[in-house]
Amino acid sequence: MNYKRSVYRTLTLVSQLGLSIVVPVLLCTFLGTWLEDKTGLPLFIPLVILGVLAGLRNAYILAIHANEDPDDKKRRY
Repeated sequence: MNYKRSVYRTLTLVSQLGLSIVVPVLLCTFLGTWLEDKTGLPLFIPLVILGVLAGLRNAYILAIHANEDPDDKKRRY
């Protein structure tokens, strides 16, 4: 039973990691396209770069928290 829980936890982590990278990139891409159409300013590339940086930051934070042991938090408090 413990093995299945480990597999499900790993699958969840990989899915969450992918979503935490893809969502900011897509949101900034759509926002950049919309703002470029509305204002005429070249905002697409800077917003895509911002989305990539935000996605990488999210992945970094998720990876740091994934290595934490949930039992350690119970012992601290």
